[in-house]
Amino acid sequence: MTVPAGPAPETVQAVRRVLAEGGAPETLAPRTAALLGEAAEESLRADPWQLLRVTGVRPEQADGFARALLGAECGPDDERRGRAVTVWLLEQAALTGHTALELPRLTTALAQRGVPDPDAAVQSTLAEGEALAFQDALEETGPQAGRRPDDGPADAEGADEAGERPVRVLVGLERYALAEESLADGLARLVNSVPKQDGADDWERAAAAAEGSAADLIRAVAGHGLVLHTGGEASLAEPAALLAAAHALGLRAWAAAHGPLGRDRFAGLVGDRRTAPRPDSPTPDGPAPDGTRVVTVAGLLAGTEGPGRDADGALDLDLLVVLDAPQVDVETGALLAESLPDGARLVLAGDPGVLWSVGPGRVFADLLAARICPQVASRRPDPGPLGELVSGIGIGELSQVEAPGKEVVIVPVRDAGEAVHRTVQLVADSVPRAIGVPAEETLVITPGHGGAAGTRALNAALKERLNPGPGRFGGFDPGDRVVHSPVPGRTLPGRVVTADADGLHLSCAGEAVVVPKERLEGTVRHGWALTAHQAAGGRWPAVVVVLPGDAAQALSRPWVYTAFGRAARHLSVVHGVDQALPRAVAEVPAKPRTTRLQALLAPQVPVSG
Repeated sequence: MTVPAGPAPETVQAVRRVLAEGGAPETLAPRTAALLGEAAEESLRADPWQLLRVTGVRPEQADGFARALLGAECGPDDERRGRAVTVWLLEQAALTGHTALELPRLTTALAQRGVPDPDAAVQSTLAEGEALAFQDALEETGPQAGRRPDDGPADAEGADEAGERPVRVLVGLERYALAEESLADGLARLVNSVPKQDGADDWERAAAAAEGSAADLIRAVAGHGLVLHTGGEASLAEPAALLAAAHALGLRAWAAAHGPLGRDRFAGLVGDRRTAPRPDSPTPDGPAPDGTRVVTVAGLLAGTEGPGRDADGALDLDLLVVLDAPQVDVETGALLAESLPDGARLVLAGDPGVLWSVGPGRVFADLLAARICPQVASRRPDPGPLGELVSGIGIGELSQVEAPGKEVVIVPVRDAGEAVHRTVQLVADSVPRAIGVPAEETLVITPGHGGAAGTRALNAALKERLNPGPGRFGGFDPGDRVVHSPVPGRTLPGRVVTADADGLHLSCAGEAVVVPKERLEGTVRHGWALTAHQAAGGRWPAVVVVLPGDAAQALSRPWVYTAFGRAARHLSVVHGVDQALPRAVAEVPAKPRTTRLQALLAPQVPVSG
């Protein structure tokens, strides 16, 4: 697979000229041209605040660019600026998981950014179609309602026109608003449809042959179009039992994991030996000999893995089990729901204790809260000292566990420099020697990319020890461990094979990928050390979690639960945060996200006119 090249060179050059004229970094030219298209130069001259749409550009930088281009006519009350800052705030909110913002929160943020009339800025943004407004019911009893008003937002939050229900006014970007609504419609279709009739007696016999909560899952799926399944790593045996039962009934049953690591792990559990397409074919050539089928969500939707689509464009299957469901954002969820044929069954399975998706939304958590379909909670505990440790974290307890096989090791450090030194020592020497896990099977996890012990610093130190080289191609050398992010939120682990005029050649989960040099920045990073979000959905034989002193503010129970839970055999904790770690586990829940899915899954509320 070759990653598409960027925009035309002449377009990039034209953008580079206007950026230089406005005093903006010319390095922004490729991304700006890709975002704004062939008419990028004209767009920037007509509205310099369009630069704010480029990832990484902040309002004060766009203001300086606008002043340089517009001169005296540039002012803080310019409608173009108000709209651009409004959209930028909504985009920043999406990066932290929100699908919309409540109107008072948005106008307050606009005022803080120097917009003189925040209400007018919001109205202008709505009038130009750059954002949408909604009113959602605030009732806590029973299902909530929500829909987009036809005539813009109300003046304030409160009761609707008839005084019957309090509502909240939300503003969101169209892409996430439409995705969330499409997802709600698709899920409602599954809940209200009658699944394909396969023989109730056959399903019951399959359930009777299973054990514990696996039997509960099979019975729930037998009679419902949508089922939620919760549990830890050991609970994966239950979706595996469901797939086996469905296949025995003659159903076209598939499982889709968040990424290739999760896919391959589950495929090993169910005995699927053909998880990816043949190298010489863009589509798979059928299931494994035992009929089980396991793919990635991205591959399923793109058609590069899985059953393909029928004449109506729907996925050609009867049952889909989506693993790592907390990692599904609203856009991915909408695509999945839209792609399922009538009469199909969908099972969303995952551990509710892990971090939510990188993209906007909290789909799995919202569905659990909405209670619109059966929920099966696994009763299968994760085994061993690691299972005991992680299970305790899930309920807010960080307990010392007996680890006779050195399954858990705590390495105290005083500062970030020592944390990096001890991490390299663990990966390159201690873990291979004492645990028997080689460096290539050990993952390092740390809270962020920056800082003296972030992923950048750790990867630089690990590269120097494990694969030293000059980094002639964008800082990379053959043999480097990397992660490739073709789109935001999707992380593919791999290694550098070579580099030439075409770009950097990677091997990612057995697939050859070529990334052009101009696309390297922001899409390829060294991959010995990752953030917990990047590691979500995967498991490694050994994991080293690095917690330098400056990481204390980034810790939460879901972060610790996710990071510690990536270890299959051994966990080392490079510990420099003192009491911040048990405090985070006991007291810091997931950061709240503003979403609409739970409201959309219920009857709609009247909107004031």
